[in-house]
Amino acid sequence: MKIGNIELGDFPLLLAPMEDVSDPPFRSVCKENGADLMFTEFISSEGLIRNAEKSTQKLDIYDSERPIGIQIFGDKIESMKKAASISEAANPEIIDINYGCPVKKVACKGAGAGILLDINKMQKMTSEIVKQVKKPVTVKTRLGWDDNSIKIVEVAERLQDVGIQALTIHGRTRKQMYKGEANWEYIAEVKNNPRINIPIFGNGDINSPEKAKKYKNKYGVDGIMIGRSAIGNPWIFNEIKTYIKENKHIKKPSLNDRIETVKKHLDFSIQWKGEKLGLIEMRRHYTNYFRGMDNFKKHRMKLILSESKNFTLETLNEISNIYSKNKELAEL
Repeated sequence: MKIGNIELGDFPLLLAPMEDVSDPPFRSVCKENGADLMFTEFISSEGLIRNAEKSTQKLDIYDSERPIGIQIFGDKIESMKKAASISEAANPEIIDINYGCPVKKVACKGAGAGILLDINKMQKMTSEIVKQVKKPVTVKTRLGWDDNSIKIVEVAERLQDVGIQALTIHGRTRKQMYKGEANWEYIAEVKNNPRINIPIFGNGDINSPEKAKKYKNKYGVDGIMIGRSAIGNPWIFNEIKTYIKENKHIKKPSLNDRIETVKKHLDFSIQWKGEKLGLIEMRRHYTNYFRGMDNFKKHRMKLILSESKNFTLETLNEISNIYSKNKELAEL
């Protein structure tokens, strides 16, 4: 399966662009564990054209994580065109447009999922971006604004007509946010539309190898995008790949596997943002990496309150020593 000339394998697994999560350190551990294509955190077009540090830093990509897409969002066509050019200069494989973010401060300004209320503008903006850059342009979107405005088949056709080379669909409306169950029937309707010839990726609620294989077979998508289920669990990509190909489970990561991955994640986080910010960025990940461990609160608090890399590493080693004495916990 290809996007443009980018070869992604038979059934690629994509890492979703998640704000404050999908940074280079997190992407690195996902890539190591089987992610085929990843995207940056979504980047404000206005921030890029103003050269805001928070936005431009998100353009950082590393050769080890290729292929990768830079995802941009905004409500102004001219700003999005300029942001696409700035992003292309950072040399990703793909320019991705965010038409799916449901957060109020984004969607209610007409960006992200907000543009689903104006499909004509969505088509125009996409067309202008496709003409602006030479890299393949892809889109991530939702089913619609609410249950009364689901026009995802029409959206897919119109975006394909102006030149996008792949489409990822999150199976919820903007109104749903992340609540309720993702509806993949609409995603399948797009994929099975005889007019559609670009890759269609499904997104939403894939949290196990069994579900990934079931949805692959049931809905016929070209690949799956994994979001929240990868947080603290980058192993999910290889777990899904093995289950789809061989119908068997790989061994779950042991406690020491988790700790070693946390250390890699921590090292890269500090390398990327410096010790102080790197430690802060890691705080949101500890609970997820050690989910399911009994009596973990005191250790989590030590990790979260740590102000030095050495103290964090000492705490991780302490966790390893304490829990490894209990075989059942060590094999979580």
